[in-house]
Formats: sequence, structure tokens, C-alpha cells
Amino acid sequence: MNNIHPCSNSLIEKFERILISIKTKSVMMNAKYLLGIGLLMTSSQLVEASNKSKQIKPNIIYILADDLGYGDLGCYGQEAIKTPNLDQLAAEGMKFTQHYSGSTVCAPSRTALMTGLHMGHAYIRSNGKGLQLRNDPMDLTIGRYMKDAGYKTAMIGKACTGCDNTVGHVNEKGFDHFYGYQGHAQAHAYFPKFMHRNSEQIDFPENGGSKTWRGETYSPDLILKEALDYIEDKKDDPFFMIYSSTLPHAQMWVPEEFEKQYIGQFEEKPFGGKGKMRHYGNTKRPNATTAGMITRLDWEIGKILKQLKEQGLEDNTIIMFSSDNGPHKEGGRVPAFFKSSGPFRGIKRDLYEGGIRMPFIVKWPGVVKAGSTSDHISAFWDILPTLTDIAGVEAPKGIDGVSLVPTLKGKLKKQKEHDYMYWEFIQGSVGKRALRKGDWKLLQFTNLKTKDVTYELYNLKEDIGEKNNIVEKETAHFEALKELLLNAYTTAALERNRF
Repeated sequence: MNNIHPCSNSLIEKFERILISIKTKSVMMNAKYLLGIGLLMTSSQLVEASNKSKQIKPNIIYILADDLGYGDLGCYGQEAIKTPNLDQLAAEGMKFTQHYSGSTVCAPSRTALMTGLHMGHAYIRSNGKGLQLRNDPMDLTIGRYMKDAGYKTAMIGKACTGCDNTVGHVNEKGFDHFYGYQGHAQAHAYFPKFMHRNSEQIDFPENGGSKTWRGETYSPDLILKEALDYIEDKKDDPFFMIYSSTLPHAQMWVPEEFEKQYIGQFEEKPFGGKGKMRHYGNTKRPNATTAGMITRLDWEIGKILKQLKEQGLEDNTIIMFSSDNGPHKEGGRVPAFFKSSGPFRGIKRDLYEGGIRMPFIVKWPGVVKAGSTSDHISAFWDILPTLTDIAGVEAPKGIDGVSLVPTLKGKLKKQKEHDYMYWEFIQGSVGKRALRKGDWKLLQFTNLKTKDVTYELYNLKEDIGEKNNIVEKETAHFEALKELLLNAYTTAALERNRF
């Protein structure tokens, strides 16, 4: 009995009392046999528990593209642009077909990702100076929750926590390590005057910054190297890294090795940035450049996947990939040329599907079924509770997101669905709102000067391109969705001085 684990004492005492009460030898032998079986079972359970305690949490890398459309990837129907690494990622993981960004432009979309809140409740609802996230403990981000769950945390690339360099600094929002662009507008430049490693400013005097479009130091090279070094440095610790690429956002430029494979394949209309468009630079071949930028992004992801394999982390790392909003039209890019929005209407700054429906791919070795596809309706605000679920900690209360782990594990009956999805955005003098419930989608457009309001209603199952406005025909659906839409922007949010 000296080798029996102390936790087994109570069980042993119970069996011994049974033995004392048994008088016949044959029964006594059977009882001793049962005791042995009980002890073996207890020992097995202890070993199993010990093994579980030694299991390492999976690393998680969330890759976020900038202005990449739903239709820009081969695995989502793109025929002209080469994306072999992302196509392979989809073949080894799960591809979502009804996943939405947080908004139709950068800052609010990333706010939804960081906080688990949709645009009816989020603090940032548009781009612009002063709309940065507030410091802890207000508006806690996904970085803080993952750090508290025992993860090393990093954000590399374009900061997802604010528009300026004041409050909302990445290191103040739960991320141990940061390298890249702190400022929102600064991230337009692929040859920046400076970037940051945590609070340290790193200057590149050889570059022209956002005033010109060329230089010597190409920021995506530095961002990729930082990510690869981080993976190697943290290979012995569970880590959560957001790889926030600036590709394929304008400025329109990519190294020659990526552009040259497309030169001569497409008709081209040269672009020369002037006036307010000067910071987008000059592009002789915008279509070849667009394709090259997306292929370059895909190449970077291939490098990350290779590094994980070389460090022995491939089987214990979850990869997630998406984009912050629909394709842009700046710098000479023509989204319609490559059908970048897929079968959908709209681009960046629209609340039609093309502005907010995004590619979303998840590879989770041993968990997610390879080559699977999900039509579950999800959004950026689901990522936070999904990751806390994976990390084994409770999701924060009061958020709008739900965990996608049941879908990832193929347990569809356990997947909680949203009652509705909500977005809003102001573009110039037009306020835009959109709400989706099931297959139905309602859009509201408000002239902020005249206060005139118009509505559009679509059944996405029958009209995926949002071409036929049936608001006057389907009055019952219109009234039901209108009530939800008007209430999605809560008075509580207004009282907290949000937006």
C-alpha cells in the first residue's frame, strides 16, 4: 500500500471495510480482486489527469490582411491571382463562407476584433484622429484576455488598437510585444520614415514616408522578419500573435519579383497620384501590382508556415486568416477587374456584402477537419470568445460575440447562433446601417444634412448580389428588421460617450 497515491486512501478504506464484513473465503478473494481493479482504475485516472496537466496550450496566430476582398483568393474563386499557400491552408483547414468583418473600414473593424463588440456597442465606429481605444481597464482587448490565460502576446504589423500614438498603444492593451506601425495613416506607406518596436521609435531616413512613395527599406520585409524571429524566440511558450499585414492596402507597390509574373497579362491604366491622392504614389501597372501584392501576402504566409514546421510547432499551432474589410479602389486599383468582391455587391466603405463579407480560414491540426467548409454566420466579434474558449478561460461578459469552437470541432448542434448581425458607418454626409437576420438583410441610409432616411431589403439566399430591393414588397420582414436595427445602437452606448 506504500506506493498508492494519497488521493486513493478514501477509496481503499471503503474497500477494506467491505472486506472485513465479508466472511467467506471465496467472497473475500473476489472482494480483494475488486479492490485491485478499483486501485488500478484510480491509478489510471491519476495518470490521465497528470498527462492532461502536462498538455501544452496550442499556439495561435491570427493573420489579418488589409483591404483584401472575399474573391481575391484562389480558394474563394479567384482565377487570375496566385495564392498557393492560402489555398493549401484552406485545404488543410476550414473555410468559412459567411464570415463578416467588424466594419467596412480599418479602425472600427479592428475594434470589433479586439473587443468582441459590434458597431452598436463599440467605442470606435469610424476612421479618424482621436478615435483610438481607451487604456485599460476600459475596453479590454483580446490581448489582455489571452495574456491573463497564460499566453505570451504579440502584435506585429499594423496596430489594431488605435489611430494615433497616444492612448491605445499596443503595449497598453495587453500585448507584451509590438513591432510595426503605431499610427493609422502612417501605415499607408510601404517605405515609412519610422516604425516602432514597443515604445522605441526606429527611424528610416532613407525612406520617403507617406509624402512620397519610394525608398530603400520595404516595411513588409521587416514585419515578416520580426514575426519569424518571434516564433523562434517563443517556441517553448504558448503564444498568441496577431500578424497584421498592410498588404494589399494602397500605396500600390510590390517588389519586382512578385509583380513581374503578372506583367503583360492584363490591360493597364497607369495611375499618378496628385493632390490628396499624392500619398498613393504612381503606378504604371495597377492590375499587375494588385496581383503581385496579393501574391506577396500569400508568400509571407508560406514563410510563417515554414517557420512553424522548422521549429516543431506546426502540429500545435492554430492558424486563422481573414481581412479587415472589402477591397479598396485607391491608388489605381480596380476591384471589379479581378472580381475582388466575389459574387457580392460593394467594396470598402460599403455595407453591402462586398464591403464586409470576408474570407476566413482556420487550420487547427487534429481538431478541424481538413478541407471542410462552414456556412455558419459569424463575425469579427466572435474571435475573442473563440480564443478564450480555446485557451480554457471564461469569455468576458457583455460582449456580442459567441465562441466558434463547436463549429471548428464539427459539433454543429452545439453551435450558438446570432439573433442578428449589425454594422454602421458614416461616409461623408451619409450614415449607413445594416442588419442581417438569417437570410434577410436590411440597410438604412441617412442623409445627415437633410435627415432623409431610405431603406433597402434583400433576401441573401435568393439575391446574393443585393440587386433587387424588396422593401415595399416584404413589409412584414421590413418592420421586424427595422425594429431590431433601430435598437441595436443602444442608449447605453450613447451614455458612455461612444461614437
